[in-house]
Amino acid sequence: QVQLVEFGGGLVQAGASLRLSCAASGRTSSSEFMAWFRQGPGKEREFVVGIHWNGGTVYCADSKKGRFTISSDNAKNTVYLQMNTPQPEDTAVYYCASYSGHGSACVDSSYDYWGQGTQVTVSS
Repeated sequence: QVQLVEFGGGLVQAGASLRLSCAASGRTSSSEFMAWFRQGPGKEREFVVGIHWNGGTVYCADSKKGRFTISSDNAKNTVYLQMNTPQPEDTAVYYCASYSGHGSACVDSSYDYWGQGTQVTVSS
């Protein structure tokens, strides 16, 4: 069973960068693609960016390109989300998730393991 734990959330001023971490344990062959999702106040959970452990990133929305960067460290079984110049509208709970291997990688129903989430609040 895959276990995911996120770190690094908190309060950040608009324009200041922030990096989130997601430590994974119990990886299986079907958990070779990881993604970050977020859920803002009163909003549905949305895909931010994903990555294959062997490289290659996926954005499902052009609006996220350049604003969010994902990377991974296989030796540490950790995936990172770099938030570049975040804005107040980026305030959300950020989750990392492990892809189930079935369905579109852009939708949350295709992921079978989730972290507990980490709150990011961006002040103006």
